[in-house]
Amino acid sequence: MKIALVTGSGGLIGSEAVSFFAEKFDKVIGIDNNLRQYFFGPDGSVLWNIERQKELLPNFEHHALDIRDWAGLERVFAQHGRDIALVVHAAAQPSHDWAANEPLTDFGVNATGTLNLLELTRLHAPEAVFIFTSTNKVYGDAPNLLPLRELETRWEIDPAHPYHAQGIDERMSIDQSKHSVFGASKVAADVMAQEYGRYFGLKVGVFRGGCLTGPRHAGAQLHGFLSYLMKCAITGKHYTIFGYKGKQVRDNIHSWDLVNMFWHFYQNPRPGEVYNAGGGRHSNCSMQEAIALCEQVSGNKMNFSYSESNRSGDHIWYISDLAKFKSHYPEWEYRYDLTDILTQMHHEMTQRLG
Repeated sequence: MKIALVTGSGGLIGSEAVSFFAEKFDKVIGIDNNLRQYFFGPDGSVLWNIERQKELLPNFEHHALDIRDWAGLERVFAQHGRDIALVVHAAAQPSHDWAANEPLTDFGVNATGTLNLLELTRLHAPEAVFIFTSTNKVYGDAPNLLPLRELETRWEIDPAHPYHAQGIDERMSIDQSKHSVFGASKVAADVMAQEYGRYFGLKVGVFRGGCLTGPRHAGAQLHGFLSYLMKCAITGKHYTIFGYKGKQVRDNIHSWDLVNMFWHFYQNPRPGEVYNAGGGRHSNCSMQEAIALCEQVSGNKMNFSYSESNRSGDHIWYISDLAKFKSHYPEWEYRYDLTDILTQMHHEMTQRLG
């Protein structure tokens, strides 16, 4: 039997991975205790998604476990052992605003939880491929030191800079910058994941995501800006733009496109390798541009205001360069762009919100 084990299986990337790999493996084991509701309140709950998976996927097995629970995780790994061919670690505390309020919880989930999974994989499933969903926040606020220009609706990097053509690559330093507490805990997990690949030889791949998004994202004010923005466009709920004149730029990758990157890595793993993983030049927008697109797709005028209080350590401009991944896996390509993503979000949210 070939098993894929997915943490954060009710969340955006985890649930996409569950659906994707349920078609390719004999069994998918999901681990998710809905801690996202604790982080973000009712808006962040993923119970609806977990129940959907149970109903739709006959080869899906759910465990309501906390990734900080070594004993609980070990029971699962010990039971299935070497049948586990793939571990997709997508569970996390994902908000740098929230992390500042509970640093111990944040570090426990993001760093200790990741170490638990790496070590259990080494002990019980050493031949498995291990995918770690990292973040561009490991670069801290170093991207803000790039030569940026203010345009009408966005900040943009100087055309003469090497990053202008395709975005920020993996050579950017993760050292000596302000990361936020969240960013620091993810740095710890990111480096440890690399080490399990480079030192122990596990088939570990680290994917530093830009804005990860998709129609099943349980967006909340503190995390998942594109999903939450569309929710506000549909419901008329007020949205606050924080800082940078609403011209801050993010690249956005559809959850399916990211999980498809995982699939390509699984088929030909490179232990300890690191990849930037975002929408790149293919799919990016500023906050102003995102609002305009949400209004266009939804047909509603948005209710929003602006605050000068930008989030500490937040990026002004971030676009991922995927050239390294594409050079290693040339058959991979994007399926979705920004308009596709927002159209899917609008369709699913209007159905879900009634």
